[in-house]
Amino acid sequence: MTKETTAPKAGPILNSKQKKFLKGLGHSLSPVVSVGKDGLEKKIATATNLELARHELIKIKIGKSSSASKQETADYLSEKSGGSLVQIIGKTILLYKKNPKLDKDKQIKIP
Repeated sequence: MTKETTAPKAGPILNSKQKKFLKGLGHSLSPVVSVGKDGLEKKIATATNLELARHELIKIKIGKSSSASKQETADYLSEKSGGSLVQIIGKTILLYKKNPKLDKDKQIKIP
């Protein structure tokens, strides 16, 4: 018997040039989602989806009281939101998800 595995529903894989571009844009951003002692609950995934729809590129801060690891948090949120993981630095995660419904001037044009 073989066990079937399903790939995460995370967003498209970004190449190194695209990640570098997004990291540059993300440098000046402030975190808009915080993961605290409640950990990875549905409301964190909902907040992440909402902020990605508004901004396309967001920072997520993992608090000291969070029981989830940073990689676990990044994987969970990118899968639940359909976003692409750009970077993990310390306890900060950078996620990107294209939103074609945003005004053209507010959309991020990645190379």
